[in-house]
Amino acid sequence: MELRDYFDAVRKRWLWVLAAVTVAVSAAVLINVRTTPQYATSVTFFVSTSSSQGVTDAYQGGLFSQQRVKSYSGLLTSSRLAETVVDRHSLGLTAGEVQSRVSARPVPDTVLLQATVTDSSPNRSEQIAEAIVAEFVRLVQQLETSPGADRPAIKVEVIAGPLLNPAPVAPQPVRNISLGLFLGLLSGIGLALLRGMLDNTVRTIDQMRDVTAAGVLGTIPLDNAARRDPLIIGRQAHSPRAEAFRQLRTNLQFADVDKPVRSLVVTSAMPEEGKTTTATNLALTFAEAGNSVLLVEADLRRPQAASYLNMEGAVGLTSVLAGQAELDDVLQPWGDSGMTLLPSGFIPPNPSELLGSQQMADLLATLRARFDVVIVDTAPLVPVTDAAPIAAQVDGVIVVGRCAKTTETHLRAAVAALRAVDARLLGCVLNMTPHRSGAYNYYYHEHGRRRRSANPAAPARQRQAVAAPDTTETAEGRTADAGVPVKTS
Repeated sequence: MELRDYFDAVRKRWLWVLAAVTVAVSAAVLINVRTTPQYATSVTFFVSTSSSQGVTDAYQGGLFSQQRVKSYSGLLTSSRLAETVVDRHSLGLTAGEVQSRVSARPVPDTVLLQATVTDSSPNRSEQIAEAIVAEFVRLVQQLETSPGADRPAIKVEVIAGPLLNPAPVAPQPVRNISLGLFLGLLSGIGLALLRGMLDNTVRTIDQMRDVTAAGVLGTIPLDNAARRDPLIIGRQAHSPRAEAFRQLRTNLQFADVDKPVRSLVVTSAMPEEGKTTTATNLALTFAEAGNSVLLVEADLRRPQAASYLNMEGAVGLTSVLAGQAELDDVLQPWGDSGMTLLPSGFIPPNPSELLGSQQMADLLATLRARFDVVIVDTAPLVPVTDAAPIAAQVDGVIVVGRCAKTTETHLRAAVAALRAVDARLLGCVLNMTPHRSGAYNYYYHEHGRRRRSANPAAPARQRQAVAAPDTTETAEGRTADAGVPVKTS
């Protein structure tokens, strides 16, 4: 990964960083609130040698004192001193509690020794420190006095303190919050980078092209309104998403001039990647250009095309294949748009065998002879094998991938399934790609608004529901992007 890739990984997952910072700072605030304030009393001792003990060289005496200082820091925190303090002073604490409240450290390269007593009560902190001073000096004198000597070899004096710090030494809100902020940023950025390195979802056209070794026919921009209105009709007909489908139609028309595409399969690697909406809207754009189009709902696992078009799907493809209905009886024209739907019919127990039968092959040949364009919506390629038999019998296949959801592994598996049956892969479509340019969206909405305002009597081009055919809307005078006049009602 390059530096730009790291930056993009963090930028795309900035919510992760924000969440990590929020958690860390909240934990720091919680620690500040729940921690009992602690007060510290400090005292400084000076350790020196006695000249009567035979130590005449000042330098050697200083080294001797420094060595003793290191030992005395352990003596200050020892259980012996704590027991002596508890026995001779009324502090209301046990020896272990006193020992846990005392800390000591020698000042480097000096003969000074600092002791600190920390307690939740400032008064008790001072009392313990005073008791420590008295008993520590007495204990050193006792330990450093040789048998028969009248004075100790080491002398300990208090040169500062006991001094109580009026401000609590813990908690430290500024330090804790700053530390929480730093750790939150560090962990959030680390998680974002780790997720970016482990993320193998397809996000760009180049990535999809490299994975599939095939061309990318188009990208469909993400449109939040598509959840409510998946079809590019009415107000959606002037959206950037609608123009993307028209561009996809144009690319298919010129995909191979020698072998024009008249029948194609639209599929995906996994469910919920937008194959059905792509197939349905692609059929609408071909019909918009004046073609007679048939949309075949061949996803016999989770058919959705009929519901998108607000049409009945109980009788359809499976009924014809099972010999329970005639083809003309189940074909349903979608108003005057030029598009016809062959719904799925009943859900069979053996979709793969039914779609791979000779009856299905004969039916596809019949449909290609009757319609200019036949678009087949099939089940995903990776979970089931339903799409593979049909893919080998049409002019080409389109694989739809969802941006930031379809993984490279699944996309490779889908392409491998098509190549296993010698299917002709026309290319891929990257669906739900985020777009941040408002100019593109503004141009088409403003362009459509001006055209409607120029002819306020002209209704919209497409109908809203089959149940109300009288409300079929048209865009008079509109021309498709390929230069073909659009059929109007």
